[in-house]
Amino acid sequence: MKIEVPKRVKEIIETLQEHGYDAYAVGGCVRDSLLHSSPADWDITTSAKPMEVKELFRRTVDTGLAHGTVTVMLGKEGFEVTTYRIDGEYEDSRHPKEVVFTGDLREDLRRRDFTINAMAYNDREGLVDAFGGIQDLEKGVIRCVGDPYERFTEDALRILRAVRFAAQLGFSIEERTKKAAQELAPTLAKISAERIAAELTKLLVSENPHLLKTAWEAGITRVVLPEFDSMMETLQNTPHHCLNVGEHTLKSLEYVAADKVLRFTMLLHDTGKPASRTTDENGRDHFKGHSLESEKIARNVLQRLKLDNDTICKVTKLVYWHDHRPEPNPRSVRRALNKVGEELFPLLLKVQYADTMAQSEYRREEKLERIRYVEEIYREVLERKECVSVKMLAVNGRDLIAAGMKPGPEIGEMLERLLQMVLEEPGRNEKQELMEIVKEELRGVNV
Repeated sequence: MKIEVPKRVKEIIETLQEHGYDAYAVGGCVRDSLLHSSPADWDITTSAKPMEVKELFRRTVDTGLAHGTVTVMLGKEGFEVTTYRIDGEYEDSRHPKEVVFTGDLREDLRRRDFTINAMAYNDREGLVDAFGGIQDLEKGVIRCVGDPYERFTEDALRILRAVRFAAQLGFSIEERTKKAAQELAPTLAKISAERIAAELTKLLVSENPHLLKTAWEAGITRVVLPEFDSMMETLQNTPHHCLNVGEHTLKSLEYVAADKVLRFTMLLHDTGKPASRTTDENGRDHFKGHSLESEKIARNVLQRLKLDNDTICKVTKLVYWHDHRPEPNPRSVRRALNKVGEELFPLLLKVQYADTMAQSEYRREEKLERIRYVEEIYREVLERKECVSVKMLAVNGRDLIAAGMKPGPEIGEMLERLLQMVLEEPGRNEKQELMEIVKEELRGVNV
């Protein structure tokens, strides 16, 4: 079975072979090549020890010598070259107590997580598949190498990785692997927030984000995202919904693009519903104020996962405004643009579309029509370059100071008053007219 190896990867492998060492492309790059997708990076495994690798190449970086990894630099590209190794006993569901280098490729492959990630290749030997990786690729199965209890005990993150790979590849999880994941899910509590967030993000932006339900079924979310479990336990007895909060959330994920901000927004947009749920005398559920509660919970979740501030800011703002539905007229759309922000407003429309599509069919067409009209008006506002923020006003703070206003909070207050007027009547956003209003107010103050 032939795999097209990039020229520079081939160069590293052949250099190692010419000096008497074994070397192979290994892991995810082999898997992706066999699936006819482009690998994000290429890792190389070798019988050469780290210092022996360093001696063969002019430029190297000591990425992780203790674990046998050296990064070989060819031009501006770096390629990780790792010595065959056997991991010692694991003490913390993450780190082996010791690493022993070995000359046996199969021993190195034996310690890897899943069969589809435990294959190696070079042009001389061809594909090395000691654990049935090809068969599992053909079946569409995620299966641990050897004993799944051992693999998950070595690194608990592999439990979440199993679901992530299933979501990315559209595969199922082999039964024994799934059973081990369910039993050992509580050990994920030992894994750092950053590693959890990385896997959760990859799962969410995959082609099958709804497979988060698999993580719920395995008890994984109870450890890493308990807010989702609360949503799965919250019914929505209302004509607008036909699913519980969690199932509605899963469905909504499929109606937005595979974008980090949009997928996290849909994941968290209704997290406030469990705490906001009330039931009236007719048995109908209501969730008043759930947007504010959802924003608070979303912020807590994203900060706990240690996501970047930009993502936290955008997601929480979209969650807060997700239920704000402006009327389809220019005035309402301008005001909504001002509140939500010019950058996030088009994303809000995508969020509301996904939210609507994941609801019941009750008044669905009416809701979608409003979104379509609002989007149309939004585009017209953009084309006309109507003012929707202070920075778009025809005057600024310097103009107000030049007119005689003293620097201070009064400047911002005056600009905000002018903005409110212009939001109502965009045609008044002319410098001369606005400055006349400012001067009139100043004359009134000085009388």
